[in-house]
Amino acid sequence: MNTETTSKTNGTLNGFTNEAIGDDHLFTSLDTPMKANAFDMSSEEKKKRISILFSEIMDVMGLDLNDDSLQGTPDRVAKMYIEEIFSGLDPKNKPKMALFENKYQYNQMLVEKNITFYSNCEHHFVPIIGKAHIAYKSSGKVIGLSKLNRIVQYYAKRPQVQERLTNQIANELKSVLDTEDVAVIIDAKHLCVSSRGVQDDTSTTITTFYGGEFNNASKILELQNYLNN
Repeated sequence: MNTETTSKTNGTLNGFTNEAIGDDHLFTSLDTPMKANAFDMSSEEKKKRISILFSEIMDVMGLDLNDDSLQGTPDRVAKMYIEEIFSGLDPKNKPKMALFENKYQYNQMLVEKNITFYSNCEHHFVPIIGKAHIAYKSSGKVIGLSKLNRIVQYYAKRPQVQERLTNQIANELKSVLDTEDVAVIIDAKHLCVSSRGVQDDTSTTITTFYGGEFNNASKILELQNYLNN
């Protein structure tokens, strides 16, 4: 048994217990942590199971599930989890990408800024709300602008850590566009910080990825100028 496995078995990570780690922002894997059999159960079966389990949570909290306002909540939560806010976990929901020839011979950066997204912190399952800014330089192919939004939404709609979200979007763009010349900037508010814990409602978190030609000071400055206008 390796050290990492031993640490997890003993309920610790890098020698620290979950309690000691507290609210620290952990990022353990580039890939979203998924079980090998994550999709053995159908979406309908998952919704039924989640509804039952959420009913139990509400019951433990002392809520009256016979109340007209609450009795449909478990089903609504289950549907929301599978079909909406965590739909990015299922590969079948990955957006289909069509590339087009760069007939305009546009060879400068293309920037799409202020892409609104909603995600959920994987540590507390409360919202992350933010804006993503994307830039790329064509390697001979271009992508429809709406597809950039859809890539962001697909990876956002899963339990996330912002650093992972940034890298997942960047890696997908590099793969789809067949270029290293990709930049991703995310500016987001975490409700696990603002609505609980330290309860700081003014801070935001910024993460960046600069690849290829974007990984130099002049290009970063040029991109920042576009974003600040």
